[in-house]
Amino acid sequence: MIPSVNNSGSRTIGLLSYLYETGQYEDHTDPHLVASFDGMSPDPGRDPNATLQDLAQILDQPVMALAEHARPTKHVWHTSVRADPGDRTLSDEEWAAIARRIVAATGIDPGEGQSGCRWAAVRHADDHIHIVATLVTEDGHRPDDFRSGARAQAEARLIEKELGLRQVAPGDGTAAQRPTSAERHKAERQGRERTAREELRETVRRAVTGARSDEEFFDRLAAAGLLIRKRAAPSGDLLGYKVALPDDLNKDGEPVFYPGARLAPDLSLPRIRERWSGDAQDNPAAPQEEAPRTGPGSPAAARRGTASAAWQAVLVVEYGDDAVAAAHIAAAGEVLDALAKTSAAHTRRELRDAATAFERASRSHVRAVRGHDRALRQAARDLVHGGPALGRGEDGATTAMAIDMLFFLITAAAHWHARRGHAQQAEAATRAAEHLRTAYQAASAQPLGVLYQRGRRLSRPMLQRQTVVLRETLPELAEQILAEPGWYALAATIAEAEAAGHDPATLLSDVAERRELGTADSVSDVLVWRMRRTAGLPADASHLPETSTAGSRTAPHRSTSRPSAPGRRRNGEEASRTAR
Repeated sequence: MIPSVNNSGSRTIGLLSYLYETGQYEDHTDPHLVASFDGMSPDPGRDPNATLQDLAQILDQPVMALAEHARPTKHVWHTSVRADPGDRTLSDEEWAAIARRIVAATGIDPGEGQSGCRWAAVRHADDHIHIVATLVTEDGHRPDDFRSGARAQAEARLIEKELGLRQVAPGDGTAAQRPTSAERHKAERQGRERTAREELRETVRRAVTGARSDEEFFDRLAAAGLLIRKRAAPSGDLLGYKVALPDDLNKDGEPVFYPGARLAPDLSLPRIRERWSGDAQDNPAAPQEEAPRTGPGSPAAARRGTASAAWQAVLVVEYGDDAVAAAHIAAAGEVLDALAKTSAAHTRRELRDAATAFERASRSHVRAVRGHDRALRQAARDLVHGGPALGRGEDGATTAMAIDMLFFLITAAAHWHARRGHAQQAEAATRAAEHLRTAYQAASAQPLGVLYQRGRRLSRPMLQRQTVVLRETLPELAEQILAEPGWYALAATIAEAEAAGHDPATLLSDVAERRELGTADSVSDVLVWRMRRTAGLPADASHLPETSTAGSRTAPHRSTSRPSAPGRRRNGEEASRTAR
């Protein structure tokens, strides 16, 4: 249950007109009062003799009783209270009780003998109500509504438990500001799917992705078509910025500007600058492994680099210092934004939804120490500069590879937040992972299908040999993998790696040991992408000669017993040289 408080209105009649309007809004089906300050207020929705003006006059009476100079300019308090889509439909009586609890908790009408404001609760759809109040109490004072939004949220958590509704994770003050009701109504009138604030937030977030300077950031904002105002000190130093959509105008026909900090806490100019100031610092973290490339600056190369950076970042999030892990989690959001922006249509929507969901998970009260996250930020930059990727061939296959690795990184972020009690962030990361799962299924179907068919065509002796390699190398996972449809794709990949000169047992052992596999839908799929990336094999096998997996061009047979640690290290170095 989500209360959304806004107390900046100046016309009670204007808000009531919107709430009782039925011809313009699809969800305004049966507007009527469910409760009011005295239980007897006129209801224009059910009483044919009552008018909106009647209700407005009654609510405004304490305001109008004041001397004109003492009346507050903006005296209308408004909150919507919306149930979760999965909740049962509440009765009018239940909504009435909820309204009374919300106005009491927020100080609008505290009860217990204390003077309160006049208010009315309007229900015009099954899943929510609107509460309208005027901010002058019956004895002519301003109500004690300090932090009314936070107080409404706290009361909503109690109501959810008592009524058996879906329990929303409590906030911690790090979320981006929600659009106001006025902004949502304006978007509806203009036929926009999202409010101006939400569009600006996404555009600014994408402009930050992989940027390295103020100049580059503002150039990207201008290229996206935003209007920009910069705020400078008397010395000329840049202090902040505001942005606006060219067609989002106020009543005077002027663009409506939003400061970066009002879009999200980490989009103020000082917080943005922390990202590229960190890029310029020496990074004491271990060097990142080189990603095999299919061509400098290509979309496929950028996706391979993304997979490598995500692979390394999982370990940092799982075992690193909190401040460094927080930086990697924030940078993962940039990678998701860049991947969504540059991927093909059949995955773009889910990737965009993943990036939008993860935005909430990218911030917490653990302050990120930037600089250690340079590999992820470079991956985001490479994705942007690599440009749009095709949905097929090496571009499409490396997209699946990158999504697969990012799924594990985002899942690790969800676990990291959950362990620290960051409920909203953990929930957001989990939702992002689900979107990635769906995007992966769309991206991987074709390239894994090709590998599956290659595996099915392997000669019986070679398939038996790959089975022996699997059972001796990964005895705890072997039977699970052999039962998966993806086993044939993995068998084809093992054969390819052997043909390219790699020790398949060593390679398989390395890629299985380095990260957990418990959250994978298909362990064989994960091992396919890890092996192909580590061994430098093409992600798309559709153009490879069939003989590379048929057994006639394989490397000399090697022992499948596990080598000693030094031997594994030498073979890994050989694989890295081969990939480069």
